[in-house]
Amino acid sequence: MRIPMGKRLDRARARAFVGLVLIAALFPVRSVWAQTGYEKIAFSIPSRSIAAIDLYVAKERGFFRDEGLDVEIVQIRGNVAVAAALSGQVQATNGIGTVIRAMSRSEIPMKVLTVSLIRNLFWLVARPELKSISQLKGKILGTTTFGGSQHTAATRLIRKGGLDPDKDLTVVVGGDVPAQLQSLVTGAIDVAALSPPTVILARDKFNMNILGSAMDDLANLQNGTAVTEKFLREHRPLLKRILRARAKANRYFFENERGASEVLAKYQNVEFPVALESYRLAKPAFTSNGIPAQKDLEEFLRAEAELLKLKEPVAASKLFDFSLQREVNQELGIK
Repeated sequence: MRIPMGKRLDRARARAFVGLVLIAALFPVRSVWAQTGYEKIAFSIPSRSIAAIDLYVAKERGFFRDEGLDVEIVQIRGNVAVAAALSGQVQATNGIGTVIRAMSRSEIPMKVLTVSLIRNLFWLVARPELKSISQLKGKILGTTTFGGSQHTAATRLIRKGGLDPDKDLTVVVGGDVPAQLQSLVTGAIDVAALSPPTVILARDKFNMNILGSAMDDLANLQNGTAVTEKFLREHRPLLKRILRARAKANRYFFENERGASEVLAKYQNVEFPVALESYRLAKPAFTSNGIPAQKDLEEFLRAEAELLKLKEPVAASKLFDFSLQREVNQELGIK
């Protein structure tokens, strides 16, 4: 279904509300202190891609279990995930880009504790008959969440190519990244910003055209760990265990190419060569210690202020609290 750009915000809010109701039904509020031998944590991701690789590794290679955690990775679209975190349906969210934009616009009581991605892992992919950005005029762009990291990456690339994404294209919510590839194949949408390994499948299996990469764009803090301020105040020791498990998984990711690629192949249901190429393609976009460099942080905040039409960049202290990650890094000897 096509959605005129002027109506996208109201529709997005309605979908977020409906999505939250469904989440409440599927994942009733639970106590993280349930006596099951392991403490249960629901961790949301916005889409299935390599962007959540450290979560996959932490679960598959036992780093969460080593910390006494039973982590459920739940796929929830970004704007719905913010509402789910605020209502207690999930304890943490990986899609920090949407969280940061929500906090920048209003007084949402959340904090970003870690950053795992500092570059956009998106490539602009179009149907085989569309060979340039100029040919996208009048076409349909699919995205996961209006105003999310994927949508922002796509619009930047389209604008660089000489079109106005707000006027020259129609934007629709097209499911997560793998679902958007299927929509491209069927012709339901014409273009989307895809991440590995889906972008490789689009190129090799379906002969889609890659029109640009967001990897070389401005710094973008796309994924990490975001929680409510209440959860941070009340469960710091628990959060430190979560961050420790992720840090160990991230170190495994950087040091074990084959092992990380095997985990990705399993969780994304792709062949090992596709997972391996995805790993090599995406590795430079990840942080090695969960904390962005100061220059990347400042560049990102300036770009966000421009995007959101703010008078000045939001103070980093309003959005981020890296104190627990620094403690974990010191304990594990991570620089």
